[in-house]
Amino acid sequence: MMTGVTGTPGTGKTSIAAELAQRGHRVVRLTDTVKPYIIEEDHCRETLVVDVDRWAAEFKPVDGIVEGHLAHLLSCDRVVVLRCRPDLLRERLAPRNYLREKVAENVEAEALDVILIETLEGHPDEHVLELDTTALSTGECADRIEQFIRGELPASCGSIDWTDYLELGT
Repeated sequence: MMTGVTGTPGTGKTSIAAELAQRGHRVVRLTDTVKPYIIEEDHCRETLVVDVDRWAAEFKPVDGIVEGHLAHLLSCDRVVVLRCRPDLLRERLAPRNYLREKVAENVEAEALDVILIETLEGHPDEHVLELDTTALSTGECADRIEQFIRGELPASCGSIDWTDYLELGT
């Protein structure tokens, strides 16, 4: 079974995936798989443009966890969408030295449920877990993901609303 762990940058994917790997899960970091599919590098915006369709079509499924903000575009059996309150997300992204515009873009994407919507376009609701990482430790998040993988925690999505954090007019 392949489980995707996805979310906006800064929601905790890498940290939680590292915890899951320490617990013995096979974890594939998607950033390690996209290099042959990079179409363009925008150094000013610190962005890579990936041929996502080709990458997803050629990705060989794994028995384990795939981690990355594109994981929901793969044919996963289950998908966990990590979420984080936008004001905290902004704080988490600050040390990364992203351009102000890139931080704002990611915070807005989180407030607008972009990754969740994309996930639900390709996966049935009953295979998706939306997990708010705002107040949970890495270990608590890993616990819930393991419960979801084992079928002990039911799928749940659509209950998080960050629209109050949208910065309209900026």
